[in-house]
Amino acid sequence: MSHAHPRSIITPAAILRIVLGWGTFLGLMIAGPILEPPVAVPVLIIALIIIVGVILVCAFGVVHEAEHLARRLGDPYGSLILTLSIVMIEVILIAAVMLGPGEHATIARDSVMAVSMIILNAVIGLSLLVGGLRHGGMRHNRTGTSAYLSLLVVLSSLALALPALIGIGGSYTPGQAVPIIILTLALYVFFLVRQMGRQADDFREVSTAPEQGGAAGERTSPDGSTRPGVGQIIAGHRTELVLRVAVLLVTVLPIVLLSHDMAALLDDGLGRVGAPAALAGILIAMIVFLPESITSIRAALKGEVQRVSNLCHGALVSTVGLTIPAVLIIGALTGQTVVLGESPANLLLLGVSLLLSITTFAAKRTTAMHGAAHLAVFVVYALVVFA
Repeated sequence: MSHAHPRSIITPAAILRIVLGWGTFLGLMIAGPILEPPVAVPVLIIALIIIVGVILVCAFGVVHEAEHLARRLGDPYGSLILTLSIVMIEVILIAAVMLGPGEHATIARDSVMAVSMIILNAVIGLSLLVGGLRHGGMRHNRTGTSAYLSLLVVLSSLALALPALIGIGGSYTPGQAVPIIILTLALYVFFLVRQMGRQADDFREVSTAPEQGGAAGERTSPDGSTRPGVGQIIAGHRTELVLRVAVLLVTVLPIVLLSHDMAALLDDGLGRVGAPAALAGILIAMIVFLPESITSIRAALKGEVQRVSNLCHGALVSTVGLTIPAVLIIGALTGQTVVLGESPANLLLLGVSLLLSITTFAAKRTTAMHGAAHLAVFVVYALVVFA
């Protein structure tokens, strides 16, 4: 059994990315007074270019570690590590904003809506388009994608639609919030337990799904070779896995922190040109989920459409399943109003996106035509934002 040397994980390139990410974040903290809005236009442009450039460098580092983990652990475990590391930090970021100064009643609603549209339509649409153009029809594990979409229909309804109908001003009452928190967390935890346990095979590529006849703890590949179970892999490669997860987390954290710092600069710049306020939230969400977006597109280019589903649908299930309970709990503890109910136009687009996702992944094979349809919905969403 081969073991990766620590030097092959903590490489000069990995160290450079970490130093660059954290160094830029510390530099922005030191330069805080200079970057307080309103910022001089040249300084604003230079700061945004530097931040976006550093985020891109760090994003490719995150993708590098995630792909190594995915190859070592196999799906759904590899994709789950990348998804949870990004989503957990995103949830912490939203919580930090709510606990900070000012009123942020709609931060969770705006974030979840932006992430939903970006993942369901922009990232999945582009992934299916490039994958379909290269490979034609791509087979996926329909049981796994159906499980994701089932949860998304329920969780999205609880998060964005129901409070607009039964709440007060788009907010759940305290008596309504408690059962919603319990139900959302219970459903999400049950999903994770099943995905990592008895139903793990439902989230693997069709071409690599295990066949009958393997020994206990092993999985049979199409070529007849056996693949050890995840427990055996972790036991045999513990040092490598711990180091890679640590490098991934240390590299992904500056992405989210820099995205948060970039929000004020974007608000300032977009405000000057008269752009809608929601555009800043969309751009932040696109930056935060950049590592997963890159990984999804690269997986699609390899024809791994189930990995695309694991990354995208899994990220959205985690985002809704963790964000909504977190903000409702913070709202209850701090006495803040948490507005979750969406506008009719956004609810229509969310419903169309979920319905389109169900029809796309109900097919035996996904194609470039499916991808084009998802991208079209994202363009419509952009029009609504600017309306």
